[in-house]
Amino acid sequence: MDLAGLAADAYVYGYPLVASLTEVSRFTRDGMGAVPATPFNAFGHAHRLATPDDRFVSVNNDTVYSVAQVDVGGGPVRLSVPDTGGAYYVLQVVDAWTNNIAYVGRRATGTAAGSFLIVPRGHTGPVPDDTTVLPASTSVVTIVGRLACDGPADLPRVERLQKGLRLHAPTPSARAPLPAVAATGVPTDLLFFAHLRAWLAAFPPAVPDRAHQERFRPLGLLDAGSPYTDPPDDLAQALVDGAAQGLARIEHASRAGHSVNGWHLAPHAFDYNVDFLGPGTVDSPQWKMTDRTHGYLARAVAARVGLWGNHGYEAVYAPVYVDADGAPLNGAHAYEIRFPAEPPVDAFWSLTMYDMPDYYLVPNAIDRYSIGDRTPGLRREPDGTFTLRVSHAPPADGDTANWLPAPPGAFRPLMRLYQPRSEILQGSYTLPPVVRVG
Repeated sequence: MDLAGLAADAYVYGYPLVASLTEVSRFTRDGMGAVPATPFNAFGHAHRLATPDDRFVSVNNDTVYSVAQVDVGGGPVRLSVPDTGGAYYVLQVVDAWTNNIAYVGRRATGTAAGSFLIVPRGHTGPVPDDTTVLPASTSVVTIVGRLACDGPADLPRVERLQKGLRLHAPTPSARAPLPAVAATGVPTDLLFFAHLRAWLAAFPPAVPDRAHQERFRPLGLLDAGSPYTDPPDDLAQALVDGAAQGLARIEHASRAGHSVNGWHLAPHAFDYNVDFLGPGTVDSPQWKMTDRTHGYLARAVAARVGLWGNHGYEAVYAPVYVDADGAPLNGAHAYEIRFPAEPPVDAFWSLTMYDMPDYYLVPNAIDRYSIGDRTPGLRREPDGTFTLRVSHAPPADGDTANWLPAPPGAFRPLMRLYQPRSEILQGSYTLPPVVRVG
């Protein structure tokens, strides 16, 4: 048996579970950037837009985050939302496997005040009137709230809305939402598998995935106790080699696939959830990946480059790694992106700068981490065209109105298109190339 190949498959399969629950644990312990550490069944709120201090993969700089880790193991949890007066917001409900299982917000449910009940799988209890049920596919789910914010002057309005986001949970139980991982004595390079074994048992996947998961029994991943403190040499080496192969597979896939003008415009990057499509999701064939094995890799790629990202009908994410000539983007050069018109969206759009390989926001002299249709002073020509300028050094002419600062080395910008129109979702819209000009 090729144990290393099997371990590579297990790494790809389990990467989203480990990546997501690692962040869940870190959130309750340390917080997430501007969002403070917050216990289960309560919202933690940021009170500023994200900065390079927020060490989270591809964090956005368009909205203020309100995040909650929800444990329904002790019973249903009620969610209350305020009236946002038409302002854009989205509460994305994500299960432990990174499936987007429900949405609350302007696109999905409108902007009026509302009440929702997050219930464990199979729940049959009573539901209050005027309350929408949100079924949880795992006992722990994450609510990623994004509230549109037009800059520091808009923060008081956002904070008033945040005060209206509430969770009402039953009396806390003695159970731990996340089972402790027996990591003592486990070699560092096997910790991934120690976490995966514990969390596979605690958070069962969809029924159709269970036969695939059963394949990993020879790796010890389905053992009742951890085999990783003193594994046989051949197993230990296979796990180390498999993890390296699995990560390489994920990294390669993150840059592969169809691109236009260098942009990976991927409205279907999060379509791997085909089993748990609750309120606010779109349960139709065009938003479902038919190949489950392909879905495992797509899910891992999404967790690697955009953990807790939205379905394309909520927001489309388009990274770009190369310029118009196919050369990798690098801060040693200057670039321009000439738009013939505004991108077709019903909410707003932005271009955010990230370093590589971590995909973190980039410090710069003008504290500008993204640029978009809400950027004060963004200059457009009378005919509606506009040009974004991207470089590490400030433009030589001193005009920074349309400048997005880049790091000195390799970088990867990401275009976000919130509530994209049909031209984007159907593929007729193309983003312009990134042209090197210096």
